[in-house]
Amino acid sequence: MSLRLSTVILPYRRWSEGGRAAWTRAEELGFHTAYTYDHLSWRSFRDGPWFGAIPTLTAAASVTDRVRLGTLVTSPNFRHPVTLAKELISLDDISGGRVTLGIGAGGTGFDATVLGREPWTARERADRFAEFVPLLDRLLSEDSVTYEGEFYSAHEARNIPGCVQRPRLPFAVAATGPRGLKLTARYGQAWVTTGDPKLYENGTPEQSVEALRGQTVKLGEACAAVGRDASELDKVLLTGFTPDRARPLESLDAFVDFAGRHQELGFTELVIHWPIPDSDFAADEKVFEQIAMEAPAQLA
Repeated sequence: MSLRLSTVILPYRRWSEGGRAAWTRAEELGFHTAYTYDHLSWRSFRDGPWFGAIPTLTAAASVTDRVRLGTLVTSPNFRHPVTLAKELISLDDISGGRVTLGIGAGGTGFDATVLGREPWTARERADRFAEFVPLLDRLLSEDSVTYEGEFYSAHEARNIPGCVQRPRLPFAVAATGPRGLKLTARYGQAWVTTGDPKLYENGTPEQSVEALRGQTVKLGEACAAVGRDASELDKVLLTGFTPDRARPLESLDAFVDFAGRHQELGFTELVIHWPIPDSDFAADEKVFEQIAMEAPAQLA
């Protein structure tokens, strides 16, 4: 299977000052999907401009025609399934059915404390995610939903006319643990990983490939446990968080070598960050565009 190439555009620029241009250029370059982060702020960008994911994607939908759009990733940290479902159905309609929801359990960063609470533990995040995903699945698939859970409730929540994509827009579930992989197997149309975070500082690219190989094996086991073939799921690697860091974007050859190693593991989509000067995602824009235009043909 050929490897698809996508990008993630962080929402740090005003729409009139480079924001719009990035999204239209992503379509011109032929990316399969253009994603954005769904945070209220993020890491080193916390004290600078940062815009909301859903409004940004809505604006992007209005100035593009072909490229798919999505989040990497939405989480329960500040989202509720009922309100999120309404926004997603609206976005899917505006885009003409081009939306993919990247979704994960969330972390302990700014999003976890901005609403004035203590960060949830890993177990609490997993518990909420296990309730969040099935409820969101129903809200995007059924006209009316009533549900009373431990963390979330819905009372006659109406979502007519539903998604343009049927039975609902696709979920790309970010997961590496057993509970998250179980949700991926049951509800996902794609699986997302960033690799093994323990290897980022001191690991090697070879160790990272082996860790990813192990993750794909566990995904296969989770799928088998629910009677599903893991080959039905797209496998997405969000790059930039493995020991390779930004090196794959240093040249076309470097990227093709990196991508080929991960294609052999069964990944069907690689996501590269749109270059951001003076950040962890700094890269030569000309090389970035060359990769976007020429790498997919070499990986077909």
